[in-house]
Amino acid sequence: MAKTIIFLGPPGAGKGTQAQRLVDEKGFVQISTGDILREAVKKGTELGKKAKEYMEAGKLVPDDLIIALMEEKLRELSDRDVILDGFPRTVPQAEALDKMLPQIGRNLDKVILFELSDEEIIKRLSGRRIDPETGKVYHIEFNPPPKDVKVIQREDDREEVIKKRLEVYHSQTSPLVDYYKKQGKLFVVDASKSPDEVYNSIISVI
Repeated sequence: MAKTIIFLGPPGAGKGTQAQRLVDEKGFVQISTGDILREAVKKGTELGKKAKEYMEAGKLVPDDLIIALMEEKLRELSDRDVILDGFPRTVPQAEALDKMLPQIGRNLDKVILFELSDEEIIKRLSGRRIDPETGKVYHIEFNPPPKDVKVIQREDDREEVIKKRLEVYHSQTSPLVDYYKKQGKLFVVDASKSPDEVYNSIISVI
């Protein structure tokens, strides 16, 4: 049976970096809610049309619609190992996912929690700078831009915005940690380590 893995963790913990490596080296497919919403809207599917109405009205797409889109995508990828990134975000979404997976012949294998302190996240994200010409990402401390490159800070990377994003994460997503811990599926990786060390921890778990 194809593997289904969830990546949980705050913004800036390195989930995207590690997911990309599993895609490149182990043939996984990374699925994020944002990607499947955009894809369904672009294709103009029935579910996509419904999602578009909510998005254009600036409203959150309801859980049942997101679950339906997720099911559609997972059916399409029935024989592929997948990483769910940024989904589920809440316990009701997790419960719906638990009901849906067996219906399409999948199990949830592991939930990997990227653990990183708020201070470290703020340091990582608020130090990010982008070259608007090329889209290349730098960091004022870990990977400074060359002197002749003019860089900007994205709105999302300002400290007050990061703090708000972390508040949302802690209030919505933290209950998932207990939910999956009770199921015995939660594995914690120390996201403050080097990318290679984090990757090796993930590989040893899955």
